[in-house]
Amino acid sequence: MREVLRSLTLEYFGAGRHKITAGEFLDRGEGLFLDVRTTEEAESLAFPLGGHEGILSLHVPLHELPDRVGEIPRDRPIGIFCPASTRSAMAWLYLRTEGFEDVRIIEGGYPDLTTALKPGRILARLRGRADP
Repeated sequence: MREVLRSLTLEYFGAGRHKITAGEFLDRGEGLFLDVRTTEEAESLAFPLGGHEGILSLHVPLHELPDRVGEIPRDRPIGIFCPASTRSAMAWLYLRTEGFEDVRIIEGGYPDLTTALKPGRILARLRGRADP
């Protein structure tokens, strides 16, 4: 934990290396979308991300993360999602202390994620372009 905290300098945060937009994350074409919302939230509105080849989706409520960390692949970029980024920040720090390096907080909450999942953006991604 000490080493992770020591690495969190102004240069690190100023460069935005801890966050990513939903569109940027999906445009990478590979990764794990880690949903840390509660079970009730995920049952109400799920993001399986089918049709986004190379992007896996995993729901692990924040309070279950320590017991389920073994389910998270270490060889993929990870984008962590919750609506307000509070739980994402906690999960991000936890995963960093567990040795995960390519971990980002997906910023923008529901509005940014739903914008990235609009039909035109999905079609453009499938055709290999960043935007429609």
